Amino acid sequence: MSIFSKIAAGEIPSYKCAENEEFYAFLDINPLVKGHTLVIPRREMDYIFDMEDDELARFEVFAKKVAVAIKKAFPCVKVGQAVLGLEVPHAHIHLIPMQSEKDMNFANPKLNLSSEEMQAIADKIFSMYNV
Repeated sequence: MSIFSKIAAGEIPSYKCAENEEFYAFLDINPLVKGHTLVIPRREMDYIFDMEDDELARFEVFAKKVAVAIKKAFPCVKVGQAVLGLEVPHAHIHLIPMQSEKDMNFANPKLNLSSEEMQAIADKIFSMYNV
């Protein structure tokens, strides 16, 4: 079972931003910017393009709803999407509020936020998702 499966199952704590029966969104613990969120399928799958077409479509629609919530919570030019997939063997999408394309550079220094700040960010996104 991957670390992301354990997070989605509630076995490992996370800063939940949104969820439904198929997908789960939570804050990246090493964020590039405030609001950097990961979106995962609850069903463990290593490679995003191994997903069935209908599941991948639902995954992207869920990610879109989370991105809309992020943009409301953290006004930005756009919310960028990145799929890398080598660091954790579980399909996932990074959603990153962007003021410029430089915000999507994964070589940038990561933010060091307190647990209180992280929870406040997750709560803000969660409240915008559920509007």
